[in-house]
Amino acid sequence: MPNAQLDIVIPVFNEIEIIEQLHERVVAACRQTDVSFQITYIDDGSSDETPQWISTNAAALDLGTQGRTKLIRLSRNFGQPAAIQAGLRSSNADCVVLMDGDLQDPPELIPEMLERWINGDQIVIAQRISRKESLLRGIGFKLFHKLFRHLSDSKIPANTGTFCLLDRQAVEAVCSLPESHRFFPGLRAWVGFKQSFIPFERPSRAGGAPKQSLGRLTQYALDAVFGYSLKPLRVLTAVGATVCCFAFMAIIYFVLVEIAGQGTSSFGLKTLSCAVLSLGGFQIIAIGVLGEYVGRIYDEVRRRPAYIVEQELEIPSKFDAPINYQDRKAS
Repeated sequence: MPNAQLDIVIPVFNEIEIIEQLHERVVAACRQTDVSFQITYIDDGSSDETPQWISTNAAALDLGTQGRTKLIRLSRNFGQPAAIQAGLRSSNADCVVLMDGDLQDPPELIPEMLERWINGDQIVIAQRISRKESLLRGIGFKLFHKLFRHLSDSKIPANTGTFCLLDRQAVEAVCSLPESHRFFPGLRAWVGFKQSFIPFERPSRAGGAPKQSLGRLTQYALDAVFGYSLKPLRVLTAVGATVCCFAFMAIIYFVLVEIAGQGTSSFGLKTLSCAVLSLGGFQIIAIGVLGEYVGRIYDEVRRRPAYIVEQELEIPSKFDAPINYQDRKAS
């Protein structure tokens, strides 16, 4: 499809160590195709020179007549889900490739993704067969995916992240979903469409430290669990019913012991203390789980925007053959 148009959406945050290598590899991958392409960087409030490098140096690399670069700067760091949303909403191309900016999503898979799309797949997802992470992060990711598969009500493919290709219809479907807490793999699974998978080995970061802190990853995991499942509430109900049954049986037991005259005051005090502490702990946990759901309801009711765009910059090219998205959209 030589007349097709492709957008590559890449959220970046303080990636000055690898932004040049990232840009070169993405351009090289896109130039292997016959489609017009635009690389859209979503700067998520970087405090280093990442946006300056993009605006100054991105045009220096030869993108050919088919390529353009765009920079969207958010007013502060809103997090990766918001940056993804900003990138998808800014696109008007026939299909969109979404990838991380740390080069753990290899751009060299873009031509294969595009070929799958040309052959009729509406969503093409890169699926990890292995990943190179630190010991602690690797264990955390494995535990999350196992737990999420058991808790989630949605059929989200295992070992998949944000790296994928979406066609125009899938992009519009994802963008139409109004929720504030956006776990992208969950949204992508929920909209459906014809999907295929490309297995790949996820490499380690090309440079610099991971930008997703433990707190951000934990928040992302909570959004995934509480945003796509009611099972935590059902588990609490089951645990509460089980505790009540045990408590009722314990009451019967102690009544019978007292009737038989074998009870002691110290034994009863210890039992009562354990019961109070265990029930109190369970109630606090239950309140916390309910609070997670109530907090998300509050965020949805407020309807604050997920992000604020500070600047949108079309980076000049050597060639005078711009991708006219407005004319295409009007047609």
